[in-house]
Amino acid sequence: MRRRSAERRQVIPDPVYQDELVSRFVNAVMLSGKKSLAQRLVYSAFDVIEERAKEPGVEVFKKAVNNVAPLVEVRSRRVGGATYQVPVEVRPDRRMALAFRWIIQAASNRGCSRAMSRNTSGLRRPMNMAARQPACQPVQDTGLGPDRKGRPDPSE
Repeated sequence: MRRRSAERRQVIPDPVYQDELVSRFVNAVMLSGKKSLAQRLVYSAFDVIEERAKEPGVEVFKKAVNNVAPLVEVRSRRVGGATYQVPVEVRPDRRMALAFRWIIQAASNRGCSRAMSRNTSGLRRPMNMAARQPACQPVQDTGLGPDRKGRPDPSE
């Protein structure tokens, strides 16, 4: 058992938007230590969002993260011989981690990994117009990913 809890590292704000949330999202997108590639993907997705939503990409991103992030999750609690699902409030750091994970998973489920910036922003290729979805889906509480309001996941 540890003598004390591990110290949280200070996250350095990203170079473009000077925002810690964007920096944490870039770190979540990053694979195999390729941070510059992850930054390019995230920033190009923000550019596409700015074109389509006519709002700053960072603001739309923050709204999307707040809409996707869960407030409550259920934990298993064993009492006697029975196991109960007990609702527990989600810690803020876990809340953001889950939101990032779900956004990245929804973007990667959309298709080609080369087009990750288009998938993250919601932009699709013109030949796939039937599956086209707007850039602001998480902001509008629609689209892929788990729903906090008890409705089933549309991707399943």
